[in-house]
Amino acid sequence: MALAQKVTVFEAFNRAKSGPKVAEDTWDNEIIPKTASRLKEKYGIKMDKKVMIPTDPVLVSNLFKAGMEMLVECGVYCMDTGRVIKYSEEEVWASVAAAPRSCVIGEGREARLLTARSYQDGRPPLIQGGPTGAPCSEAMFLPIHESYAKEAIVDTIVDGVMQTINGYDPTPNSPWEIAAVKQEAYQVRLAQARAGRTGMGL
Repeated sequence: MALAQKVTVFEAFNRAKSGPKVAEDTWDNEIIPKTASRLKEKYGIKMDKKVMIPTDPVLVSNLFKAGMEMLVECGVYCMDTGRVIKYSEEEVWASVAAAPRSCVIGEGREARLLTARSYQDGRPPLIQGGPTGAPCSEAMFLPIHESYAKEAIVDTIVDGVMQTINGYDPTPNSPWEIAAVKQEAYQVRLAQARAGRTGMGL
């Protein structure tokens, strides 16, 4: 029996075109909630709302087992094709084993090492600041991102989205969308420079 290989982006693309056809409503309102509810009962998962990050080793283990089972059973839904990308457990493990353990985000004095951390890790996490995909007006886009870059505890920026570009709606698949994306990248880099943090990860 051949060893399972990690799933490449090309293979995932092919499966997104050939996987089981499922209506988005069915996926969102039936498959995911019903599977999650069943696995919650199967693994006896009970969350304490006062504990943001669980550290009980039994609970952590059961959450992982339930998550793995849910991924293998349900797969990943591709909204563009309305199909489910399926993975075997062996493929998931092979992909995890092949994943990088660290990477550098940013450059120069703003370079930050991003590494895999367990819940018991004593190292502080990287702090990502920014509107994170939230809509921002053209007038406020630059000052908003500059304010995040000025915060010393922020390691990298996750930028927002321009509501308009030169007053026009950046409609998807239009030239205005391309213009907005280019302007967003330019303005975030400008915000970082104005905060004295050129090279900060984006």
